[in-house]
Amino acid sequence: QVQLVESGGGLVQAGDSLRLSCAASGRTFSGDAMAWFRQAPGKERELVAAIDWTGTLTVDTGSVKGRFSISRDNAKNAVYLQMNSLKSEDTAVYYCAAGKKGSSLYSTAYAFWGQGTQVTVSS
Repeated sequence: QVQLVESGGGLVQAGDSLRLSCAASGRTFSGDAMAWFRQAPGKERELVAAIDWTGTLTVDTGSVKGRFSISRDNAKNAVYLQMNSLKSEDTAVYYCAAGKKGSSLYSTAYAFWGQGTQVTVSS
C-alpha cells in the first residue's frame, strides 16, 4: 500500500520559514516526478511546485516564486518544500503528490496523494 505522509506544518508569523517533508512508502518514486500542492479555504487546490525524478528540474508557480523551493532525496524516497518569507496568503493545507500522469511538470494529475499538513501564517 502506497502512503505519502507530510510533516512540518504549523502556525508561524509572517516572514518566518517552514520546511515541509513528505515521506513515501509502499513503492519507490525515484523514477517519478513529485510535487507539492495547496488548498486554501474556499479555493481550489493549486500546484505549488514540482520536481523531476533527477531532482535537477523544478517548477514553481504563482506567488511562491523566489520564496519556496522544492527538493528531493531519492535515497529516502522523500520530497521537501522549503518555504521562506511566508505570507498570510500562504495559509492552506499543503499536500504531497507522486506518480505524475503526463509529460509536463505543470501537470496536476497525480496518482498518489498525502493527507495534507496545515500551514497557518499569522500577520
